[in-house]
Amino acid sequence: MNSEELFSRAVKVIPGGVNSPVRAFGAVGGKPFFVTRAKGDRLFDADGREYIDYVCSWGPCILGHAYPEIVEAVEKTCRDGLTFGAPTEREVELAELISQAVPAAEMVRLVNSGTEATMSAIRAARGFTGRDKIIKFRGNYHGHSDGLLVKAGSGCLTGGVPDSAGVPASFTRETLVAEYNDLSSVEALFANNRGQIACVIVEPVAANMGVVPPADGFLQGLREITAREGALLLFDEVITGFRIAYGGASEYFGVTPDLFAFGKIVGGGMPLACYGGRREILSCVAPAGKVYQAGTLSGNPVAVAAGLAALKALARQKDTIYSELDRKGARLQKIYEECGIAVNRVGSLLTPFFGVSSVRSYADVSKCDKEKFARYFSAMLKEGIYVAPSQFEAMFVSAAHSEEDISRTCDAIRRSVLN
Repeated sequence: MNSEELFSRAVKVIPGGVNSPVRAFGAVGGKPFFVTRAKGDRLFDADGREYIDYVCSWGPCILGHAYPEIVEAVEKTCRDGLTFGAPTEREVELAELISQAVPAAEMVRLVNSGTEATMSAIRAARGFTGRDKIIKFRGNYHGHSDGLLVKAGSGCLTGGVPDSAGVPASFTRETLVAEYNDLSSVEALFANNRGQIACVIVEPVAANMGVVPPADGFLQGLREITAREGALLLFDEVITGFRIAYGGASEYFGVTPDLFAFGKIVGGGMPLACYGGRREILSCVAPAGKVYQAGTLSGNPVAVAAGLAALKALARQKDTIYSELDRKGARLQKIYEECGIAVNRVGSLLTPFFGVSSVRSYADVSKCDKEKFARYFSAMLKEGIYVAPSQFEAMFVSAAHSEEDISRTCDAIRRSVLN
C-alpha cells in the first residue's frame, strides 16, 4: 500500500493518523509519508521514494540508521529474551558508561522515555528539597507529563496550542514560567517565591522552538542563582545528550547541573532514557529513598544492548566524530546564511528561521513566517531532502551524511529558498 492509502487506514484507528503529533504534516500541508526502511542517512517510503534524512528519528541516529554494531547487538540480545523484569549486567555497564562520560552523573536511573526521565528527575528534585514549585522556560519542551505542558515547545508550539486540554489547572499551579536567555525573569520568580522553588529545568540548548543557543553567561547564571537559592539545576538533555559533545552540555558549556535527563541517543534508537545527577539526590529515589519511581521495562535488555553499542561507538570516535559533525553543520549553516535566511546552530543541531533576522528568544521565534517555512519544506521534500515538518524543530546531522549528500542538500536549499 502507498502512503496515502496507509494514512487513510491510520486516521480511522489512530488519533490524527499518527502516534506522535510531530509526525503529522498539518503545519506544512499535505499528508505524512510512511517509512518502510532506513539505512545510513536515507529513508525509504511506501511510495518507492528515497530521502536524505535530517530528522534522524528526532536525534538518536547520530551514527546513521541501522548502524551495523547496534543492529548486531539487538539481534544477538533478542535471542536471549526480550524482557525479564529483573536486573541484568548490561544495565550496570550502561550506567557506568554514562557516569564516566557525563560530569554530573554520579548516579543514573534508566527509564523508557524522555518524558519519563524529566518527570522523574523533577520528582526527585522536589523530594530532595522538600519544595513544590519548579521553573521552566517558555518554548522549552520537556515531554508530555501534566505539570510540564505549560508554554511548551515542539508539537505544542507547532500546533499553536502551548498548553494541553485534559490537564487540570491545579496540576500546573506549581509550574512557573521564565523567559529563555533572560536571567532577570528567573531572578524575579525566585524573589516572589522565596524558599518554594525545587528546581529550574532548562534545555541547555533550546531545540523545541527551533535551535536557540544559550546566551553568553545564561547557563552560568542559572547555576549561580540556583546554588544561591538552595534550588537544583536540571538540564533536559534529551536532545543534546551525547550529541553536541560526548559529555553532553556539561562538557560543551562547562556548566555542571545537579540533575540531568537523557533520552534518544542513550538507547541507540531503541526506547530508552535515563535521569541522574548528584549521589545525595539520587539516593532519595526508591528503593534507596522515599521518592517513588518504577518501571517494568526500565533497563530493558534489548534497548540497553542498543544503547551500549551506540555509546561505545561514540566513545571510540569522540576525538573525531564531533568535529566532523560540527563541520558538516557549518556547511549547511553557511548556505542558509548566503541565501539570507536566519539560522542558529550548535554543533550538529541547526534550524533555519524564516521571516526574521535573528532568533534569540521565544518572542523572536513567535514572529517566524510559518507559511514560508511550509513552502520551503515542500520544495525540499520534492528534492528528496527530509527536514522536520515544523518551523520549530531542529535539523540533525549524522555521521552517515556524506560530503556528497551535504553538497546535494546545499544545492537543494538554494533552489528551495531562492526560487
